[in-house]
Amino acid sequence: MKKILIPTKLNPVASEILTADGGYQVVQDASAPIAEQVAANPDAYGLIVRSEKVTADIIDALPGLKVIVRAGAGFDSIDFKYARKKGVDVMNTPGANANGVAEEVVAMMLADARHIVKADVSTRAGDWEKKNFMGRELTGKTVGIVGLGNIGRLVARRVKGFDCKVIGFDPIVNSEKVREWGIEPVTMDEIFAESDYVTLHIPGGESTKGLIGEKYIGMMKEGATIVNCARFGIVDEDALRAVKEEKKLRYLNDVYPKDAAGPKSMTDIADLMLPHLGASTFEANFTAAKRAAQELIDLDEKGDMSCVVNRDIPEGLERAYCELAYNIARLVRQLSGENSPIKLLETSFYGDLSPFSNWLTVSVLSGIWVDFDRYNDYKAAVNFMKDMGIEMFNREADGDKGYGNAITIDLTVENPEQGLKQYSLRGTLTEGVQAVSRINEFDRLYFEPVGATLFCLYNDRPGVIASISRKLADAGINIEDMRNPHNMKSKRSLAIIRLSDPISDELLADIKAEIDAHSATCTVV
Repeated sequence: MKKILIPTKLNPVASEILTADGGYQVVQDASAPIAEQVAANPDAYGLIVRSEKVTADIIDALPGLKVIVRAGAGFDSIDFKYARKKGVDVMNTPGANANGVAEEVVAMMLADARHIVKADVSTRAGDWEKKNFMGRELTGKTVGIVGLGNIGRLVARRVKGFDCKVIGFDPIVNSEKVREWGIEPVTMDEIFAESDYVTLHIPGGESTKGLIGEKYIGMMKEGATIVNCARFGIVDEDALRAVKEEKKLRYLNDVYPKDAAGPKSMTDIADLMLPHLGASTFEANFTAAKRAAQELIDLDEKGDMSCVVNRDIPEGLERAYCELAYNIARLVRQLSGENSPIKLLETSFYGDLSPFSNWLTVSVLSGIWVDFDRYNDYKAAVNFMKDMGIEMFNREADGDKGYGNAITIDLTVENPEQGLKQYSLRGTLTEGVQAVSRINEFDRLYFEPVGATLFCLYNDRPGVIASISRKLADAGINIEDMRNPHNMKSKRSLAIIRLSDPISDELLADIKAEIDAHSATCTVV
């Protein structure tokens, strides 16, 4: 019998499913700290947790531990990298809480619009302030959704019941798929300029920190509302604080730096605050518990690793090629424009990499969409792309081309001015160093995709590099490396300049105008 420890308040369905399977002994206790329970059950084979922190010390205290299941989506409370070193699989249950969060968004909209909380307190106190609690109706309003994953799409379905106009933006989903969901695809600028309600459903982290700042908040209509049930840090609180009163904006919040009692930084600007209740429903708890148990059984009995989020590199594949796949994918995504919806992803894996195409595809996808975890498996990658409406095709590599162990990534995106546009990169390792060997029609480049790099595509003519150099020098930016290939057929040149520091959007626009470039992009890999 394999002992499964559940040191948390989780719906008993998990214990019931595991016990009924016959191969597990379940110990569940929500009253004692996890460390105490681990000490009392050192022979545990598996852990099922919610928000409990599973540290390296916890993992070391369980020498027979083989699997940890997070009954929920986020798994940053688990030291999953250390778990991998110790041979422990970590799994999660993505999507189990989606409906609970979506309904919370609508509940917060309605509660704020009709002053439910304040009116309840007032009426209980014996007052009758009907005139002071004049509200607004949700019906007919424009709801802008930033991020169209499971939760964003469910919010769209829910608010359509109020005859709302629903517009949405997701940097990876093409407009055709967005329309299939009954959402009008728009830009981020249009979301904030047109919406009565903006609800956020994007991941946290460095890529989105302070994303909703001065620019977007400044575009909002007077009296508009921001709902943040996504992650703390996405909204620049100081930027909101600066204009909130003047523009009569509303801010509804359910996310914090940590889930704990104590002062909250947004208290003065939040019109409604909840203690991270999105996933706190009986139904979400039941669904997450049920999935956690079934995933554990499927891992043991079927070898199903589709929900394992910390897989190890397979034998025979160098980790360096996973990094190469990730980095050139990051590069092609930035060159294509990170806000350009994706229509098609095509890959080719040459030489000894061909047998690992499924594994490397996950690295490619995580490079293109940085919030898709690199420890997911190919099945999860396929399901994600299908869900987002993106075609994915791995071409059979032609060994006669002599590319050696190389990776080609072709990304077709929607460009508002040019329609569908393809960006193609090939990369390899040269003496253990990553090298991009081709970008579109420019071949034999062999530059390392690291740091800040300026790419300028222009009609071939003398003096262009000198003009770029002057602009960079005036800004105090040093050139660390450079390639400047020409293509005789297209009569175009590509300036590839590695910089000492990233450049501002203003300087990038200035350089583009100065040399009359077809395109100018500064990437950071």
